[in-house]
Amino acid sequence: MTAAPAPYLLQPRAPLLEARFTARFDRFIAELTLADGQTIRAHCVNPGRMEGLVVPGARAWVSRVPEDSKRKLRYTLELLEVEGRVIGANTVVPNWLAEQLLLAGVIPGLRRFRSLRAEVPYGTKSRIDFWLETATGPHLVEVKNCHLVYPDGRAYFPDSVSARATEHLEALMDVVEDGAKATVLFVIQRDDAKALRPSDLHDPRFAETARIAATRGVNFKAVALAPDPGGWTVLGPRAVDLKPYDAQKLAPYRAAFDAHSGWQRGPRAPKAPAALD
Repeated sequence: MTAAPAPYLLQPRAPLLEARFTARFDRFIAELTLADGQTIRAHCVNPGRMEGLVVPGARAWVSRVPEDSKRKLRYTLELLEVEGRVIGANTVVPNWLAEQLLLAGVIPGLRRFRSLRAEVPYGTKSRIDFWLETATGPHLVEVKNCHLVYPDGRAYFPDSVSARATEHLEALMDVVEDGAKATVLFVIQRDDAKALRPSDLHDPRFAETARIAATRGVNFKAVALAPDPGGWTVLGPRAVDLKPYDAQKLAPYRAAFDAHSGWQRGPRAPKAPAALD
């Protein structure tokens, strides 16, 4: 019996443009060269280190903003190819992916709900990615992007300290204490992760808070998708391993990626000449 093909989610924007990655400046700016030789700067929608992905000369794909947009950067970095593997670089995309997967009912434990709302305020200063109304009450879903996979085959989140992610976990614990359900859903934008761990190496506070949150009823799930310039192949759920581990065993992996992580300061505009008397 032939297995059914994996679900495929089509790219919702206009066709992507292929380019070559040059550099990352000031965290949110990527410089690339299009196929016609034109050098462009694109919005890099990723607040983390992008560990192992900042590789000069790597194939990349960008989207173009609508013509009527007033945005200064006319392109957005979407995908990078590293060692033959295409990886999602846009950290906003996982929210769209998660919504499609929720509506399709393909994530175990997140299939039964009466309605879905996005970006719903809750608590004192929080906003949840998705609020599911279920037969037993609200179920809040917080989405996290993950693109770091080490040679041990595990994905790790985050790839740098993320106080905001830890605050999200703390807020979800309060929600569960008040009687609602809560799930953190990691969206892995690459095809080689067999499981996911919170990264004690990059952010031990987040990792410890995740373990505490799990004991207090917050659920943790992960799903992997393989991106390409046309869309994403849904690979299915991945285990989330919250057990403690020796983070220092991962240090050599991080060191090997250091040269291709982070960003550099962008060139500054020259100062205007002093006025003559």
